[in-house]
Amino acid sequence: MYARIKELREDNDWTQQYVAKVLKVNQTTYSRYETGELDLPSASIIKLADLYQTSTDYLLGRTDQKKPYPSKKANT
Repeated sequence: MYARIKELREDNDWTQQYVAKVLKVNQTTYSRYETGELDLPSASIIKLADLYQTSTDYLLGRTDQKKPYPSKKANT
């Protein structure tokens, strides 16, 4: 997972500081997420999936499919 979040950040040419701001943590904390020194909270995993327009399963290494799942809408 940690290599994936770093790879996605670098692919978008974003700094750790930028992504840390999105997650509302300091850059040092985010850096520790990327190295695996700290576990990512589930809320942050969801925010990253939204930011990178991918699925949480992709971030967690459960699939190699980058494309997010289609959203399910309630029948009204």
